[in-house]
Amino acid sequence: MVDIHRLRVLRSVIGERSIGGAAAALGYTPSAVSQHIAALQRETGLVLVERDGRGIVATEAGTILATESESVFEQLARVDGLISELRDGRLGQLRINYFASAGTTWIPPIVATISREFPGLRLDLRLIELMGPSATSPDVEIYVEDTGRPSVDVGGFVSRPLTTDPYHAVVPPDSEWATRDQVTLRELSGVPWVDNDVARGPCRQALLDACTAVGFAPDFSIETQDYPTAIRFVAAGVGLTVVPRLALLDLPPGVAAVPIVDPTPARSIRVRIRQAAIELTPVQRVLDLLETAVAQTIS
Repeated sequence: MVDIHRLRVLRSVIGERSIGGAAAALGYTPSAVSQHIAALQRETGLVLVERDGRGIVATEAGTILATESESVFEQLARVDGLISELRDGRLGQLRINYFASAGTTWIPPIVATISREFPGLRLDLRLIELMGPSATSPDVEIYVEDTGRPSVDVGGFVSRPLTTDPYHAVVPPDSEWATRDQVTLRELSGVPWVDNDVARGPCRQALLDACTAVGFAPDFSIETQDYPTAIRFVAAGVGLTVVPRLALLDLPPGVAAVPIVDPTPARSIRVRIRQAAIELTPVQRVLDLLETAVAQTIS
């Protein structure tokens, strides 16, 4: 196969009509240019240039090779441009995994901004609660740390903390706690609870661990699959539910959210980033936007 680099040297020599001119244009020594031309002629078995007085001219074979190779360099330029666009995130795919309440609050404005700033980028968004074990690895994943297994870096990923999300009791307006500034977790032990986590995942476990620490297990009289549905049950007068602060945005009328103390159950939210993608421009932009969204939520 013809050496592309030597082919580029040939085109420069023909264009400049001299070894010295090509050397100056390419930043080489004249000796290096001569060696490249000699090697190319050996590779092809063709005489490609010849001396003409003090200059260099192409032979017919050299002229044809230089002319026909123009399309090769045009393709290479397009490939270089493609690589640059992929590196900058203007083309390709970005996979983001997230849990439900993050998807309700943080993800929509992030996606809107990324779609506007990187119109050639395809976003693959996946809800962690619905993912199977064989799902494709993400580039960015926003997740809740399992309290039973403190976070460690998964191979090929870097993990960092985002925020700690404290839980609140959501109660009907006629509840004895509705007008209070706070309620102890133990006080909530004697009333029916509305469960809100069908996944039985780390969000629920963080709450159960806190209840166990003060000596009771919640009486889940109603089971629902998500925070908004559980809150609607409370608004209808069915018990209370306990949800993280992130789930309290846009509370419907007819309920009150009361901070829980002594202790305050909380979940730890983290983000992991694929190491191979961490320097990509759109990934960095997602992380910047995520930090801003988190700060706005907890302020």
